[in-house]
Amino acid sequence: MDIKKCGTLVEARVEIDKLDGQIVELIAARNAYIKQIAHFKTSIEEIKSEERIADVISRVRAKAIELDLSPNLINDIYIRMIDEMVESEVAEFKNAKVY
Repeated sequence: MDIKKCGTLVEARVEIDKLDGQIVELIAARNAYIKQIAHFKTSIEEIKSEERIADVISRVRAKAIELDLSPNLINDIYIRMIDEMVESEVAEFKNAKVY
């Protein structure tokens, strides 16, 4: 990961603002894939797979540690994001089953 060396506070904030935009775009892309996945599942229980959630959390915690980032921070962010996206996936699943 390449981090630009900034010479001023304003320059650093500009870089942070760019990253924030990219983060939101990536979350939106993740959510779009979640909605697609809803069409491959056969039940709400399958959507709420605790095994899959645990796998994702384990993987992102390991990546956080690799990047010298707090795994607890990433854990909390992902738990919140997954909870919201599961609800989005459930809604998409229910809408897909309506004829």
